[in-house]
This record gives sequence, C-alpha cells and structure tokens, in this order.
Amino acid sequence: MSPDIVAENLTITGLAGRYAIALFELGAEANNLEKIAQDMATLSLLLGTSADLKGLTLNPVFSSEEKGRAMAAVIKAAELDQLVANFIGVVAKNGRLDRLENIISEFERILAHHNGEVSASVVSAHGLTDAQLDSLKDKLKSMVGSEVTVDTDVDENLLGGMVVKIGSRMIDSSLKTKLANLEESMKEVG
Repeated sequence: MSPDIVAENLTITGLAGRYAIALFELGAEANNLEKIAQDMATLSLLLGTSADLKGLTLNPVFSSEEKGRAMAAVIKAAELDQLVANFIGVVAKNGRLDRLENIISEFERILAHHNGEVSASVVSAHGLTDAQLDSLKDKLKSMVGSEVTVDTDVDENLLGGMVVKIGSRMIDSSLKTKLANLEESMKEVG
C-alpha cells in the first residue's frame, strides 16, 4: 500500500449518496459542516437508540406528512440546525425517511473523505487486544501517511490471521486463505 490510497476518488452512488452529497454541499456552502456533522451524528444516535423513532421512519403505514411532522418535533426537541431540519423535511416529503440511516452513513463517508480521513475494515479470527489494535493502527498509518479509523469484526471461520480492507485494497493474511492457496498449489503439482 502507498499514500495514494488516501487520494483515491470517492464514488457516490444510489439514492442515499445523492441526498448525502446534497446535504454536504449545502453545509459547505453555509460554512457549517462541523455543526451539520454533529447534528447528523445526533440523529444517527437517536435512530439507533429509539426503536419507536426508527420504526416511524421505516413504517409505510404512516404518510410522508405524518412522518415529516414527527421528525420535525424530534429535530426541534434535539435542537438541531435549521439546515438539517429543512433537509430532513425534504427527505420526509419525498417519502425517503426509510433511507435516512443510509443517508447519514453516506454523509459521514463523504465528510471523512473531505477531511482526508482514511478508514479500514479489519476482520480477524479472534478479537484484537488494545495493544494489537494500536499496533495495527500505527502500521496502517505508516502505510497510508495519515490517521486511520479502524472498524473491527470477528469471523471465526478465518481460523487465524486477519483480512484488512483499506480503500480499494485488501490484504488477506487469514489462515483460511493461506490453506486454500496451499491446497490449490498442491493440486497444480499433483
């Protein structure tokens, strides 16, 4: 890997991506990205902790108007920025609140790219200790030249080792893959 990983182009696709880029551009134009990011994180937390709120956004029984009024009340109670309130109002009016979590996720991804942040996905056979995680972050930082946010997951089917995805690159040092490669090379010899 090399520092060009950080410079990779960000691909925006799908409905959630289009809404997220619109919000990002509005926030940038208003010179208010930091507050918008905080408010979107708050909204994400509310959706993650309130089954009723999440259910409201996903339930097709409620009309767009009803969902919009409910979300406006939530936004007012949470004291979110007017730009976020207007944006959520448009999302509700267009009947897209069922995609809100994806929109927030895409917005966070766009903002991270804008800020030059790099994220890596690490799947290991066993949970990583804090020391192992710190060592991995240091190694990834030296490889890409900037801070790296690491999302970890465990997949016991890997048997040992880990799979690291950063940008469009993947490093697969799992025991499962090494055994599969060994098996394949043994077939070629025999």
